[in-house]
Amino acid sequence: MLNLKVGGVPEHFNYPWYITLKNKEYTKHNINLRWKDFPGGTGAMSKALRSGEIDIAIVLTEGIIKDIIDGNPSRITQTFVKSPLIWGIHVSAKSNFNSVEDLENATVAISRFGSGSHLMAIVNAHNNGWDIDKLQFKVVGDLQGGIDALTNGDADYFMWEHFTTKPLVDNGTFRRVGDCPTPWPCFVIAVRNEILENHLKEVKTVLDIINDCTKDFKSIKDIDQTLSTRYEQQLEDIREWLSLTVWNDGTPVTEELILDIQNKMMSFNVIEKAEEAGKLIKNMYI
Repeated sequence: MLNLKVGGVPEHFNYPWYITLKNKEYTKHNINLRWKDFPGGTGAMSKALRSGEIDIAIVLTEGIIKDIIDGNPSRITQTFVKSPLIWGIHVSAKSNFNSVEDLENATVAISRFGSGSHLMAIVNAHNNGWDIDKLQFKVVGDLQGGIDALTNGDADYFMWEHFTTKPLVDNGTFRRVGDCPTPWPCFVIAVRNEILENHLKEVKTVLDIINDCTKDFKSIKDIDQTLSTRYEQQLEDIREWLSLTVWNDGTPVTEELILDIQNKMMSFNVIEKAEEAGKLIKNMYI
């Protein structure tokens, strides 16, 4: 039996992985797939891919593109969530900042450099016409670190997925002053090159199984209730999130898409130049 390790954020986007693992769908194909939570997000997963701690990662598109360009020996095999990720822009509930415009010279908390919270802070600054070179960052590790930094005054604002942080807005920990959607499909599946070279058939089996689950995910009986309970979110918030979220159904990732995303990332000064798209992706379905 082949042992494979997969990592992702412990958020509602990845509940299909929980379902397929619980149903032992991978073991039926002689694959021992093990899940590891990464509260630290894409930066932590990119590091884990590099070290071999995990073989497969469900990561933010912009983060893994940048890290592969910077030498991560992995490839993007497909998109996982085709819709944008909505990043909430949060301040402490007691903060004197009342709008996104107020944050131009403020310190932004990020999980780590190269993470989604870092790169999307740059995108947000670009969208608002701020000088990106003057952005001030405070590395906080994960969502809890962001909570602590804003509460203690070590940073002024923190960007994290809108619905994941909604309970913190509801309970008065954060105040959301705006949103910043990603200008591209938000999550992709990346696999270490060594695994692709030696176990391509098994990787494709894993992708087929998860795509089959996400295809019918929204029609699972009482899935809204299940997600609301598991992730401690209001039912109406989960229903809104479900209405906005579109998973991939196995459609191949194209070179055109990857080049388009890289061009946008260059315009945001996130990367200096675009890499040949073929060096970033491994198409499993052609």
